[in-house]
Amino acid sequence: MNIKEILGEFKSFVTKGNVIDLAVGVLIGAAFGNVVKAFTDGFVQPVINLFGGSSKASVHLWIFDVGLVFNAFITFLITAAVLFFVFVKPMNKLKAITDKKVDVEPTPIPADVQLLAEIRDLLKAQAGSTRP
Repeated sequence: MNIKEILGEFKSFVTKGNVIDLAVGVLIGAAFGNVVKAFTDGFVQPVINLFGGSSKASVHLWIFDVGLVFNAFITFLITAAVLFFVFVKPMNKLKAITDKKVDVEPTPIPADVQLLAEIRDLLKAQAGSTRP
């Protein structure tokens, strides 16, 4: 293989839609993480603190920090919920609206076209029966 073929193959790989979509998705996901963190710190954490929770609370089990894992799990659930309800649900609805196909009834065949089709079929049948 020469360099031109390898570069062409690489270009084909990079310009495939799914590679670009994946790259954009990863970058958007990373950027969106900051939005979710700000949402959690600005809205969710104050509500938890209002009911007696503390942002510095920690639960230790022997040498393990269970509170850290619990916090990560809650953050994941909040991230997933925000992504689902703010982005996935509306996009699915938008896609359903745009993909909605209008049922179009087939147009009836005009009588003259139907008659010509019948004549054609009869001529084909006669030509087939006269051949040995």
